[in-house]
Amino acid sequence: MTRFTLPRDIYHGEGALEALKTFKGRKAIICVGGGSMKRFGFLDRAEDYLKEAGMEVRIFDGIESDPSVDTVMRGAQAMAEFEPDWIVAIGGGSPIDAAKAMWIKYENPECTFADMCKVFGLPKLRKKAHFCAVSSTSGTATEVTAFSIITDYEKGIKFPIADFEITPDVAIVDPDLAQTMPKKLVAHTGMDAMTHAIEAYVSTANSDYTDPLAIHAIEMIQADLIKSYNGDVDARKSMHNAQCLAGMAFSNALLGIVHSMAHKTGAAFQDQGAHIIHGAANAMYLPKVIAFNAKDPVARKRYCTIVDYMGIASKSDSEDTKVAKLIAYLRGMNDKLNIPHCIKSYGADSYPASQGFVPEDVFLARVKDIAVNAIADACTLSNPRPIDAEQMEKLLKCCYYDTEVDF
Repeated sequence: MTRFTLPRDIYHGEGALEALKTFKGRKAIICVGGGSMKRFGFLDRAEDYLKEAGMEVRIFDGIESDPSVDTVMRGAQAMAEFEPDWIVAIGGGSPIDAAKAMWIKYENPECTFADMCKVFGLPKLRKKAHFCAVSSTSGTATEVTAFSIITDYEKGIKFPIADFEITPDVAIVDPDLAQTMPKKLVAHTGMDAMTHAIEAYVSTANSDYTDPLAIHAIEMIQADLIKSYNGDVDARKSMHNAQCLAGMAFSNALLGIVHSMAHKTGAAFQDQGAHIIHGAANAMYLPKVIAFNAKDPVARKRYCTIVDYMGIASKSDSEDTKVAKLIAYLRGMNDKLNIPHCIKSYGADSYPASQGFVPEDVFLARVKDIAVNAIADACTLSNPRPIDAEQMEKLLKCCYYDTEVDF
């Protein structure tokens, strides 16, 4: 027996934010990063709608990108003091992920961060509050998923929290919010969404319920991501829906080692001033992981089905040719989105250096430990091809140097 879980309600389309007017409750806390949602007036609108619904509202703002354990604990304390019966998280993946973890601690004060990280082992929620997620970026789809990513900066590791308990009760997918994204964020979140859909389709936990969502998301992203990146307003709206479909797929089908590697490399070089943005990491690693996974015959056939739906190869092409064309197509998307092909180029002259450069000697000194951590990541369990630490280390090196995967 398997399970398929989504939010009870998904409000989508322009003006969907107004759904907050209909909520029933006494108190609502809004969790937000504080940047674009404030500047463009969406935070004020959300607060006004909740007040119109008759609720007392408090703001918890300043949630950072890649939220920390400390931020989670501070937010949970704020909730304990205010005692909301609605938690509304608005913004990109970071404030929504942080709010999910705060929710766990608020509902279960005895729960430690280590407890939260036990895969599908959370205690029951909704004894104190319900959760609404309002997405402003078109990639993470955390508004519909059973996942949250929290960073332990002392260890330099991103930890996934995975449990259907943290699937939001309500998701609001309003494309007006996505129009505020800067160009680089469009690229990164878009390739995050593409990775979600592809990994969900080849995951060992895929099903008849998740496959149509994953395939349609891939088709939509193929059609609209580059246009959205280049400023097409309608394509930006379409991408907001596409990423949500991809999220519905992977929340139930799970993911694979692209995400394991992205989780464990993202903050691993923070002391070097190098932070590998999650979507960029996925974009760089996805072609290499496809090459690795395609050596499994079941995974190879599923990649070929993706190729058939995308229409990027002839029906008469061999499976190996189709896989090669999929890899080439995704690398071509990265080129059009100005995303580098490997960690060595990330932060170098070919890419904006603001994210920092990962020195070769530092990478080589840490890659063995990163590989061990990636193997232990929850996403590794549903990867279609088994992988050990030695193979993971080789794969990470391919992702650093942009070399061929031949094992």
